[in-house]
Amino acid sequence: MPPSSSRQFAEISTSLRPTDATVIMRRAVVLGGSMAGLLAARVLSDHADEVVIIERDGSEVGDEVRPGVPQGSQVHALLPAGQVQLERWFPGFTEEAVAAGAVLPRPERVQLHLNGARRHLPPPTGNPPLVTTRPFLEAMVRRRTMALDNIRFVHGRAEGLVFDGDRVVAARYLPMTGPDTPNAEPITEAADLVVDAMGRSSRLGDWLSENGWQRPPMRRMPIKLNYATALFARDEQVSDVDVVVSQTNAGNGRVARIGGINAVEGNRWIMLVAGYADDRPSRDTADFIARCRNDFPDAFGAIAEKGRMIGDVVTYHQADSRRRDFHELERLPAGLVVAGDAVASFNPVYGQGMTSATLHASGLSSYLRTNPDLQLPAREYFEKVRIVADAAWQVSTTADLGLPHVDGPYPPGYGFISWFGNRLLAATFSDPVLNQRLSAVTGMVAHPSSLVRPSTMVRTIRASLFSRAA
Repeated sequence: MPPSSSRQFAEISTSLRPTDATVIMRRAVVLGGSMAGLLAARVLSDHADEVVIIERDGSEVGDEVRPGVPQGSQVHALLPAGQVQLERWFPGFTEEAVAAGAVLPRPERVQLHLNGARRHLPPPTGNPPLVTTRPFLEAMVRRRTMALDNIRFVHGRAEGLVFDGDRVVAARYLPMTGPDTPNAEPITEAADLVVDAMGRSSRLGDWLSENGWQRPPMRRMPIKLNYATALFARDEQVSDVDVVVSQTNAGNGRVARIGGINAVEGNRWIMLVAGYADDRPSRDTADFIARCRNDFPDAFGAIAEKGRMIGDVVTYHQADSRRRDFHELERLPAGLVVAGDAVASFNPVYGQGMTSATLHASGLSSYLRTNPDLQLPAREYFEKVRIVADAAWQVSTTADLGLPHVDGPYPPGYGFISWFGNRLLAATFSDPVLNQRLSAVTGMVAHPSSLVRPSTMVRTIRASLFSRAA
């Protein structure tokens, strides 16, 4: 009997550093130099003589928002599992990040609000989360990755794959002579393994179809999420918060909204307000301030009205969550794996994107350390990616199905899942054990299946009954 998803997830998300890595290929090519591509390259550096990263944004990009990551200016969260994996692949990462200005929030300065009520239980025990902007974190990962001797960066735009029989043998790209100026003549880069880390807009499905292969099935859930984010100078006279998260669920006259405040590098706050469907925060400063004052806890209004805004309000829209199920394909070419948002991207308010990318990299390491035959499809890798994608998808889409404008697709047993999930969430306000267990799942430290253990279910139902009696 194969190991359970929970056990396989635990093996992928381990903090133990590999000691059994061997070189099994001459060259690996990674398409995309964002978080998923950089982490894949780091793992591949243990198994390839040479790793080539092909990225259309130049390697000289610093801590600013990259053109290829238009959502990079928005609030990003590195979940606890992601921090564990960054430390696993880049020892000393957290200490280095803090020395460069990243924030480790103090528990007494963290606020969590649900439907207007503040959660007063302390945050679960463990290392405090690392809080930064996305550009700061990615720049650190890029510097650590590119410091490795066998990784080479190429400024270019990926244009396709080269097949030989049943396997991918090379990738084609157009060299970039400027920020948006590719050369006319493509270059072919031979590879024993190609990694697609091109994000949500990956063209891999087109490339496979053009060469006689199946497109991976795609699942979508329309969420119609609308963001607005602004930066503020931190000021203790205005507020002493490090992190605030506010979530309002639809129902009982409430409108579904999400808000977040993070203290980040540069002695700043980054503050986000988000709505769904026709509830659209705008770039207008007055609208942003009014939303902070009227729709969110006091810290939002205090910072928006009394703080000094740095720059302009920036907006972003994401229409759907989506995943490409490569594990369902009957035929897969050898020499190809996929990572990051090119596999699955979720409602970003749950902060699963960067952490999923770190776990995909660890799944790649687990696969390559079995010394696989690279002449065969990497099905074992895609099975590991499925387990990670399932974990994130289950958490985010179960919550999103509660939005009034989302009408499916509903998973089997959704009625019970929703009923139990609501009671579990309510119980975490007063039960520290359940709070710890749910936080492990939402932080991607544990697989969601861990929440259906008998002890958790009994404890949740008992808490629900006592709450009604009271």
